[in-house]
Amino acid sequence: MPDSQRTVVRDPAVLALGHGLFNLAGGTWPLVSMRSFEWFFGPKRDRWLQRTAAALLASAGWSQLRAGTSPDGLEHARRIGLCTATTLLTIDVVYFARGQIKWTYLLDGVAEACWIAAWLQADAPKDRAKKRK
Repeated sequence: MPDSQRTVVRDPAVLALGHGLFNLAGGTWPLVSMRSFEWFFGPKRDRWLQRTAAALLASAGWSQLRAGTSPDGLEHARRIGLCTATTLLTIDVVYFARGQIKWTYLLDGVAEACWIAAWLQADAPKDRAKKRK
């Protein structure tokens, strides 16, 4: 991968934008169309609980988008990103292994693992600020 592409992938501002949009879209989906969400991920027993979790995920995405580009803002977006991705990956793997959710949740698990890897390989926001000076 050329250095210019590697720099973009390691840029925490780019990750905050991408992951924020991903979380916002994923959280908004069941709020906008529970029918299509259930078609893909399977029926939900407690729709109110699904909607609550969805709204929390959308809130996390919105927070990532609004965190700003200062080192502190990007560190905030990184913490939200790592925490949400780790939580969702854990839930996807554990409950799929127990046979309680559809295999399609493993697709989300792969995406969450990619977000974790991206955040762990990204430049630390405070180190990136020092390089610019």
